[in-house]
Amino acid sequence: MSVTAPRGFRAAAVGAGIKKSGLDLVVLAADAACPAAAVFTTNLAQAAPVLVSREHLATGRARAVVVNAGCANAGTGPRGLADTRATAEHAARALGCAPQEIVVASTGVIGVALPMDKVRAGIDAAVPALGREHGLAAASAIMTTDTRPKHVVVEFRCGGAQASIGAMAKGAGMIAPNMATMLAFFTTDAAVEPVLLRRALVEAVGESLNRITVDGDTSTNDTAVVLASGAAGNVPVSGPGADYDALRDALTEAARELAEMIVRDGEGASRFAEIRVEGARTAADADRIARVVADSPLVKTALHGGDPNWGRILAALGRAGVPLDIARTDIFLGDVWVSSAGAAREYDEALAHQALLQPTVRLRIRLGEGTATGWIWTCDLSHGYVDINAHYRS
Repeated sequence: MSVTAPRGFRAAAVGAGIKKSGLDLVVLAADAACPAAAVFTTNLAQAAPVLVSREHLATGRARAVVVNAGCANAGTGPRGLADTRATAEHAARALGCAPQEIVVASTGVIGVALPMDKVRAGIDAAVPALGREHGLAAASAIMTTDTRPKHVVVEFRCGGAQASIGAMAKGAGMIAPNMATMLAFFTTDAAVEPVLLRRALVEAVGESLNRITVDGDTSTNDTAVVLASGAAGNVPVSGPGADYDALRDALTEAARELAEMIVRDGEGASRFAEIRVEGARTAADADRIARVVADSPLVKTALHGGDPNWGRILAALGRAGVPLDIARTDIFLGDVWVSSAGAAREYDEALAHQALLQPTVRLRIRLGEGTATGWIWTCDLSHGYVDINAHYRS
């Protein structure tokens, strides 16, 4: 059931004609307005749905999310804002709630106006069809260049009751989040105060969706939303403690699973890699180095070819803008120690090559500057990525 697995949520997906074919509009609704929170892109070129949804979620409550694929409604100026508000108003009338209780999210081509006649018709078709059985269809309908839907369910104990988290996401390109991913939606039937729900989301995203990169491009539309119906009947989470920790940990688990799915489905990707930095002065330094290495086109193309060219890793970490002594750095490809004290060491080239052919390629950088660590997930850069993005609008 994916995002509709938690009690108190229904969804519907329809083909509104926004994309050339297939499902492209989703309504995800709670049975009643409930606590909600979101994090959004840090890109300054923010899409209209981001601006409007941020306003609506200032109350900490929402009733439903309307998502369309095929048009990002970004770079559309005042008309884009008006169209987003009109979407919320139309959905609110159909659901019998206030427009401010509607979250709107869009994904697709930038600089194109929403076809509002199709959006309205799609909402009119989706709302009467809402049901718990449509969670998987919803996960499929939000895809653009994704090759497969991304969804997960996590169960946990909270406040003396059994609760669950359902989630779905889309994303394969323009992925270098600095808050979340392209689009991610979480639901839970746990009862939780809005302030703590937002805190849990921020913490979960920081250890999952904020630690992935496909191509180094942060989207105009990045949005991660969580809604909590409270239908599990648990004692509400109202402060720090074991119940809050259980909620946050379950949310983090769901977000990490989605994050890995996104990177493994990266546009044209054939390899998944974890880059781990150890021995940094601060966690921020470690994260910075990991991200620069992960985004390096030379490192990513070497990954694609299975080429243990560790010099590209050394060059990337050296330009990360983090003060360090290169003569104290070591580099490992899997378990193969390829560079010591910033210089080549004797190693088995065949074993190093095999390390880059594993289901998860592990690159480890040891700095010798301190005790802080950081990590990021990335993928290779292939001909397929270029082909997809050279013809994205055609």
